[in-house]
Amino acid sequence: MRRRQQPPLPKRFGLDPARLRLPEDGTWATIRDHLVERLPRVDPARIDEMLASGAIVDLDGPIAPDAPYVPGGAVWFHRDLPEEIEVPFAIDVVHRDETLLVIDKPHFLATIPRGSHIRQTALVRLREELDLPDLIPAHRLDRVTAGLVLFVIDPARRGAYQTMFHRRVVRKEYEAVAPYDPDLALPRTVRSRIVKEKQVLAAYEVDGEPNAETEVELLEHRDGLGRYRLRPHTGRTHQLRLHMNGLGVPILGDEFYPEITDKPVTDFTRPLQLLAATLEFTDPVTGAPRRFRTRRTLRAWTDYAGWAGAAE
Repeated sequence: MRRRQQPPLPKRFGLDPARLRLPEDGTWATIRDHLVERLPRVDPARIDEMLASGAIVDLDGPIAPDAPYVPGGAVWFHRDLPEEIEVPFAIDVVHRDETLLVIDKPHFLATIPRGSHIRQTALVRLREELDLPDLIPAHRLDRVTAGLVLFVIDPARRGAYQTMFHRRVVRKEYEAVAPYDPDLALPRTVRSRIVKEKQVLAAYEVDGEPNAETEVELLEHRDGLGRYRLRPHTGRTHQLRLHMNGLGVPILGDEFYPEITDKPVTDFTRPLQLLAATLEFTDPVTGAPRRFRTRRTLRAWTDYAGWAGAAE
């Protein structure tokens, strides 16, 4: 097996440096010329500044501003990070051993870096806070969903745990708070075909062979609200939210279903009332049964008045 080349720059904020391979057929006079063309969103003055400070390197060290282009070579550098608003909620550790880390992710915190969310993600914060530079998630939760996420500490065992989720052998249960409909017959299994297009925020259901399946059960109800247990058997984008909306009981705090609302990402009030409550599986390395339970609760159920007008 081919070993991954170690970058010549250390991690920064828990993140590996970016690596750019220089094309074999390149005809640029200097590496600087190539970077200016290759990175059109970066101001050429910023590239000059990084070269002058030694922030762009190859395997031999910092690259000079006038260094000649090397076909087939590679350079590394840390990208400038966007300004981010701090997500003001803690990450709770549910379990940690030499191999696994299980956390209770708060609402509003993305699992991994993406788009404008970089440092304010569970992965980057955990790498920094726990000094675990090789930490990697075995699966993901939506930014707006709270609850359990499994991370792998030991790099040699990442594949075993990630494969579990790809093979859908992990038993998951979620809890949700949504309106109570006395005419809705539950429990039931909801099946539908879900489509999610790139660059489109919301997914939607269409006619055709089902590719998404969820068990929905009402646990209790009061004052017009229900607390539901959801067991997904597939992992389509926004599956639980779409299926609850399709039943006529959209999850409280949902910004997309039944319709998209224009809520700023800096608004930490009224979180989606969806919680990844349990993870259960047979450990692929040890063969032992594993079961983890969230310590969080959904505020709309425990304190509806407080949830309706305040942060998490």
